[in-house]
Parts: sequence; structure tokens; C-alpha cells
Amino acid sequence: HVQLVESGGESVQTGGSLKLSCTGSAVTQAGYCMAWFRGDPGKEREGVASLDSLGRTRYADSVNGRFTISKDNDKNTLFLEMNGLKPEDTAMYYCAADPSCGGRWFVPSQYKHWGQGTQVTVS
Repeated sequence: HVQLVESGGESVQTGGSLKLSCTGSAVTQAGYCMAWFRGDPGKEREGVASLDSLGRTRYADSVNGRFTISKDNDKNTLFLEMNGLKPEDTAMYYCAADPSCGGRWFVPSQYKHWGQGTQVTVS
């Protein structure tokens, strides 16, 4: 059973920074791709950043240059470092993992495993 647990979300002021963490065995599973999504209950989740099994990263245009996705294999942890936060970044942030991804990095239905989310509020 793959379990993902996010943490690090909190309330910050505009222009501030946060670093989210996602811990779970899927982070270091061979061949797995990882991603961060964000969204509110009842709304479709938006892909924010992805990290594939070859270490390649991809970012949504809205966060490119401000957010950085990375992982620490020794700690089984995926990170999302967020700088220059804006009120429109306010959302629940979710960590996702899938054995293959199939090139659909920001398609929520592509990902088999999800965390419970961590709330980020920017004001």
C-alpha cells in the first residue's frame, strides 16, 4: 500500500516563501513519477510541478520561476519550495505518485496515489 503524507502548509503573506514536504515510499520507488497538484474541494486539481523517474522537472506556467520541485531519496521525501507567493497560490496542495505517468504529467487521473493535502493560504 502506497501512502503519501504532505506537510508544511500554512498561512503566509504575499511575497513570502514556504517549503512543502511529501513523505512516502513511492518517492523512491524505481520508475515512479511524482507531482504536486493544487485545488479546492469540488474543483479540478491543477498540476503545479512534476518530477519524472529520470529527474526531469516540469512546471505550470503560473509557477515557473517561483516554485521548485525536488526530492531527498535518503528521507523518502518530495519537496515543493515556493517563493514569491501570491494570493492566487492559495489552495490545498496535494502530492501524487504514479508508476508510469505516460507523459501526462499534469493530468490528475493519470496518478494512482495521492496524499491528503496540506493547505496554503496567501494574503
